[in-house]
Amino acid sequence: MMKGTSVKTAMLMAAGLGKRMRPLTATRPKPLVRVAGKPLIDHALARLEAGGIERTVVNVHYLPDTLIAHVRARKTPMEILISDEREKLLETGGGLVRAMPLLGDAPFLCVNSDNIWIDGPQDSIAMLGSHWDDDKMDALLLLVPHARAHCHKGSGDFHMDNMGRLTRRRPGRLAPFVFTGVQLVSPRLLREPPTDAFSTNFFWSRAIEEGRLYGVSHGGLWFDVGSPAAIPAAEAIIAGG
Repeated sequence: MMKGTSVKTAMLMAAGLGKRMRPLTATRPKPLVRVAGKPLIDHALARLEAGGIERTVVNVHYLPDTLIAHVRARKTPMEILISDEREKLLETGGGLVRAMPLLGDAPFLCVNSDNIWIDGPQDSIAMLGSHWDDDKMDALLLLVPHARAHCHKGSGDFHMDNMGRLTRRRPGRLAPFVFTGVQLVSPRLLREPPTDAFSTNFFWSRAIEEGRLYGVSHGGLWFDVGSPAAIPAAEAIIAGG
């Protein structure tokens, strides 16, 4: 199969409870918390629009009606579909499986709504598409070097070999790459889910064992906007950039 794919569909993960963002999430879902003049989800939707995405599936759970009303009021040529998890929060892996009927059979983009990224020399969505190799990959993760992971407090997530294959951070060590919350996913990754509510980590671990989890390094800015304290820090860097 020829390398590369044109990405037209995305999943926007917006169903979380936003506990780390309290008290700002007491009265609004986390994706509607404002950063640099607009809600987090609008930053993500703008990147998807700029990247040529034609259809986006948004999953909802906490204060779902507020979020649904916001995305439906948005003026956009992009088709927006809702995957409703109001009855039970399915976590990241379960949310993807629930949305599968809306996502189609081709590789699709999956984006967390609480990260902001600004492209560097390359359009990140196009870069993921150009690096995609369907024969080798079940998922291709957009990673950022640990030293450039703004507002991020973790120890890193992955090691990447010279072919782009990923392995997990080793216990007690720093890993050189942080997951940006953006990945290109084959529907193959989602086969045989373990239960209805579970983390995407289940799928990643299986893909690592099979040598089918890959990464590519992001050359622009990235912000982990997971807590109230991260908001002014991110805004200062964005304003200065």
